[in-house]
Amino acid sequence: MTMLTLNPLFAQLASDEQIITTQTALNAHNIQTTVVNTGDEARQYVLSLIPEGAEVHQSASHTLEQIGLTAVIEQSGRYHAIRHQIRTLDRATQGREIRKLSSSPDIMLGSVHAVTAQGQVLVASGGGSQMGPYASGAGTVIWVIGAQKLVGSLEEGLRRIQEHSYVLEDERMRTAMGRGAQLNQILIIHGSLQPNRFKLVIVKEHLGF
Repeated sequence: MTMLTLNPLFAQLASDEQIITTQTALNAHNIQTTVVNTGDEARQYVLSLIPEGAEVHQSASHTLEQIGLTAVIEQSGRYHAIRHQIRTLDRATQGREIRKLSSSPDIMLGSVHAVTAQGQVLVASGGGSQMGPYASGAGTVIWVIGAQKLVGSLEEGLRRIQEHSYVLEDERMRTAMGRGAQLNQILIIHGSLQPNRFKLVIVKEHLGF
């Protein structure tokens, strides 16, 4: 088994100056960005953006689980939780229905793996199920990230995926599932034509990979 090496440089929280620079660049690219101090604040803010009864899907996200957002969406009964609905379907016989449900939700929640000082958002995936909704399928996309995910450039963002996020996800999957992770797709979002579609919350804490 090949052991991957973790780069500790990509676990350091961004400075306030770096956060402000990144926030300014994201806002200029129509990625509405809010900065909060804690995961609790992030959860409360995101919930304030979601109407009761709304159709909400979410990618598998350690960040969303950490701040308690996954539990609220799926267990409170206040929302139409797509991921919970998908779990009740048979993937062998209802694959088309699953694809349609997951590809174009009204609201898509998740996290990302790197955000550059130039306002670029990077998402890595093994299966790619979140890529379509992020890129164009979802009506509104809301991301929550820890401030350690801010990087100086696109090159650093790609390195962070390879040398940090992928390493931690590989370790998690080997422990939980007995097999390693796969890095099959990387989505890079430079901005949006729609000023209200992307919303990103930067938390001044270590959250996620």
